Amino acid sequence: MTKKEIVKTISEECGLTQLKTKEIVQKTFEAIIDTLVAEGRIELRNFGVFEVKKRAARKARNPRSGDRVDVPEKFVVTFKPGKEMEERVLQIPVESAEPHRPVTQEDTGISSPPPQASPPIRPSPTPESQTPSVGIPPSPASPTPHTPASPYPPPGGQP
Repeated sequence: MTKKEIVKTISEECGLTQLKTKEIVQKTFEAIIDTLVAEGRIELRNFGVFEVKKRAARKARNPRSGDRVDVPEKFVVTFKPGKEMEERVLQIPVESAEPHRPVTQEDTGISSPPPQASPPIRPSPTPESQTPSVGIPPSPASPTPHTPASPYPPPGGQP
């Protein structure tokens, strides 16, 4: 769910304009952020607790090169859900493959385009697949099949 969908749902339930509701939602988010920066913790009863914690410096590994890198200490925001949220999440059936119930068009009233499937990955042509099967050698004037460049680096680490 996006902020826009939250605004639409709240505005319909409360009878407010979407513009006014968006302003209220944005001010709420800003208040949470401002409180975290100023105080380091905000507790929203029956929802949960946001807290700023210091993450210690550590050594990590660059996944591309394998080199070790130093990651400096930093502050991160953590969230611990409240009792009511925990209880409602525990009611989600375990049998479902998804961690949540899919939102239907009837739930939101918003029609969205279906997800697009990624194009299939085709293997690069081998010399055998480029040679005609009837035994006639290709002429120099005949075009060769175009193979798109791979987005992945070639084996051996050389670009």
